[in-house]
Amino acid sequence: MVLHDNEWLERISKIDFAFQPIVNIHTGVCYGYEALLRNHKEAGFESIDSFFNQAYSDKFLHNIDMILRKKAIEKFSMLVNEYGVKLFFNLDSRILESGDYEFGNTSKILELYKLPKNTICFEISEKYEFVNPREAAKVLKTYRSQGFNIAMDDYGVGFSGFQMLYYTEPEFIKIDRFFIQDIAKDTKKRLFVSNIVNIAHLLGIIVIAEGVETESEYFICRDLGCDLVQGYLVQRPQIEVDSLIPYYEHIHLLNKRDRRKASKDQWLISSEMEYIEPVLQDNDALFVCEKFRQKKENTFFPVVNSNHEPMGIIRENSFKDYTYSKFGRGLLTNPSFGKDLSKFVSKFPVADVHIPVEKILEIYSQYANAIEGIIIVENMKYAGFLSAPALLKILNEKNLAAARDQNPLTKLPGNTRIYEYISEALQKREEQYILTYFDFDNFKPYNDKYGFRNGDRVILYFADLLKNYSQISNRFIGHIGGDDFFMGIRRENSQSLYNEMVELADKFRKDVESFYDEEAIKNGFTLSYDREGNTKRFNLLSVSIVILEIPANRQRIYLTEEISKCLATLKSKAKRCASHVYNTNIYELEELFNQQMLPIQPNGVGGFNGVDMLNSVDKVKNIVQFKKSLTAPLTPLQKQWLS
Repeated sequence: MVLHDNEWLERISKIDFAFQPIVNIHTGVCYGYEALLRNHKEAGFESIDSFFNQAYSDKFLHNIDMILRKKAIEKFSMLVNEYGVKLFFNLDSRILESGDYEFGNTSKILELYKLPKNTICFEISEKYEFVNPREAAKVLKTYRSQGFNIAMDDYGVGFSGFQMLYYTEPEFIKIDRFFIQDIAKDTKKRLFVSNIVNIAHLLGIIVIAEGVETESEYFICRDLGCDLVQGYLVQRPQIEVDSLIPYYEHIHLLNKRDRRKASKDQWLISSEMEYIEPVLQDNDALFVCEKFRQKKENTFFPVVNSNHEPMGIIRENSFKDYTYSKFGRGLLTNPSFGKDLSKFVSKFPVADVHIPVEKILEIYSQYANAIEGIIIVENMKYAGFLSAPALLKILNEKNLAAARDQNPLTKLPGNTRIYEYISEALQKREEQYILTYFDFDNFKPYNDKYGFRNGDRVILYFADLLKNYSQISNRFIGHIGGDDFFMGIRRENSQSLYNEMVELADKFRKDVESFYDEEAIKNGFTLSYDREGNTKRFNLLSVSIVILEIPANRQRIYLTEEISKCLATLKSKAKRCASHVYNTNIYELEELFNQQMLPIQPNGVGGFNGVDMLNSVDKVKNIVQFKKSLTAPLTPLQKQWLS
């Protein structure tokens, strides 16, 4: 049934918009809001798709879109827009091929509500196939020339994919919810998202993870390099604009949970970053020429829009053809030519100050024209410039620091990082952690018979095996020393982890046979000397594993030394288990804490196998932190330690 103009106007009057925030994935600062259509059923349509399909069928799609656009902008104007947030508005791609499509109407609406043009970002969905991608791209480029931004929506599940990405060069890519859902468990989805992020960043495109609902999805998206995040985890779409806020603290706190390394990177980046005063894209060419004349040491300037978002860089040599030409300066003074800087601006790589240095280097190294360095942003605003020498200096300093804090054989984090991890876990009493300790059985006899070189080969094999079981963002592995390893896990089911560790122990026991000679494999044992020098049979290598759950919302304060000694003590229980895996939780060990454990000695003895993981500075810090956070009664052990 065809609807006439008056019928359409009546139905559209019932349509409303809800806004959903799009925030910085590191800080929680709101970058913009997507306008989502609501009340389609009240308007007489079963779905939003049927609403637009009917409008397209009635050849009324363009007119309806303009009415909806005005509705959304009017509601958006009610927000206190102190931070230059954007309105992301969904544009049906079929409009771009409409014969009656006109330019300039959106600008008039924005002027009416006193909003700048860069307020609007049009989202183009891949849902409908583009009949003529090149023509559609021309329309989108005209939008961009007017100051609007373009986002590719539902990226990865539509028709156009790389083709439209190639033609339109959008400012944003929104990764579809299909790739985000269960991404923590799906390696293929992680691979797809990682590649999308890498390609986008190489093209200077900002990546939005769409439909993020869980913390695990958030952490994976953040670690893969997504810049912005949208979804129920941040906030559900809100009809009432008063429910929207400029800063979502819970996202910032979520990011801070395990960002120790990134925060150190941020400090290094900030210390080496240079603030080169940018030019506005609204400046004319003569202004920029004069700026180069005044700042002779500068060979380029970053270019930002009125929101202080980087648009690229402008190089001095871009003007050479004009400044050295007889008529060149006249061209630059021509208002129709020199006023538009876009022809002089080069796309340039951008990186957030919060991402790891290695990721920044990856973005920089793959961008062929970025010989000067890389633009650094914070909350998507220009923060400064990191030159190529400064980037290499930061990476070198970080590598030196990492080398000091890793096991020289396996290159895994060593005792300092393990100690810090356990300390941080114990401080976060509202969160659940599982601490896992690994110790080889019969490793000394193996070393005595086959030599230390083969012993190192076994250790390296186990390190690689353990890495395969720690490919999830909430897991941390470390090498205590010798044949002792550690793994920390945050927010995971202890029973499923137990099954996983039984599988690991069984795999190690079977695979390690290849490190023996045929006779030992046939016998199932080796002959070697015990500690008293007597010849004795020793079983082939295996691994014993202690799984200690630290439940969430615990009242008791536990010391790092208590936990370290506890894990080392429990390995005897693991060795007696048929599976060689002993699973327990901290509450089952209260008696061990209160009565059986020896006090920590002043020299720090009491770590893993007597390894001192606690230097004097860390000890003082731990005491101060312990006293500050203490809310539960002191145990006898804690009183003795604090005294």
